[in-house]
Amino acid sequence: MAVGKKLKGIEGKLSLIAKLESLLADSEASVELFEECHDQSLESEVEESLHILEKEVESAKIQTLLNGKYDGYDAIITIHAGAGGTEAQDWAEMLFRMYKMYCEKSGFSYKVLDVLNGDEAGLKGVTFEISGDNAYGFLKAEKGVHRLVRISPFDANARRHTSFASVEVMPKIEEKPNIEIRPEDLKVDTYHSSGAGGQNVNKTESAIRITHVPTGIVVSCQVERSQLQNRERAMQMLYSRLAEKEEREEMERLSAIRGEVKKIEWGSQIRSYVFCPYTLVKDHRTGWENSNVAGVMDGNIQEFINEYLKKI
Repeated sequence: MAVGKKLKGIEGKLSLIAKLESLLADSEASVELFEECHDQSLESEVEESLHILEKEVESAKIQTLLNGKYDGYDAIITIHAGAGGTEAQDWAEMLFRMYKMYCEKSGFSYKVLDVLNGDEAGLKGVTFEISGDNAYGFLKAEKGVHRLVRISPFDANARRHTSFASVEVMPKIEEKPNIEIRPEDLKVDTYHSSGAGGQNVNKTESAIRITHVPTGIVVSCQVERSQLQNRERAMQMLYSRLAEKEEREEMERLSAIRGEVKKIEWGSQIRSYVFCPYTLVKDHRTGWENSNVAGVMDGNIQEFINEYLKKI
């Protein structure tokens, strides 16, 4: 990680400590004043002060859980629509919107790297980069298969459908990790970009798709104006994917050494979003639930992420 990014992280932690100390001092002053005056009108002020302190302490506790090798890095997310045509592709686009709104609420920024539109609606797939403090540390909780149950707007008979989409999350690694990628192990394809970037990107084969043959990992990028720039971004994504794979295998190895019965499942169904016959979002790893499915789809997923971080 770059020195500047590390320094920013340290400054953020010092700022958080100073904020907690200030809130604690305010709470103590409010309690002392209430005890001295016995003024019941101050009771609500004391309760509000303690509530704010409790909320900030809980947030600080979550921050201490972000101690993984790549937790401080930015994140690269890829959403793939599952089988099911337009219904699944619409679900992939709904998830993309959910993460964009989560970014807005969390102070993160995002940039689309690659997108494949659906046949009629939605997205077959999309890859985007999320930047911000501990972006990967938080969003690694979203890795897995997401399940949707709803009355399909694409079904003339208004039947209930179940759709799936997979979410891949990897750290954005700017420096090359200690991973060897041999040129002969790469299959490189070029194609016409379908994204933004002006007329030039649509007239030339500037988009790049790279397949790492030994692992089967495929990365692609089409947002830059030149083939060389897209190739550089795609290679960066490949290093990130291989580093994430290495980290996942290490976690599974440590899990086996500890003798844990429950294996860490990275690719299994992690969460269900039920719109009908009732409304409920449930995380199957932690048991955390929220009946406000509309709120969740508007990006309110931090509680799900926090519960996951507490469990791992």
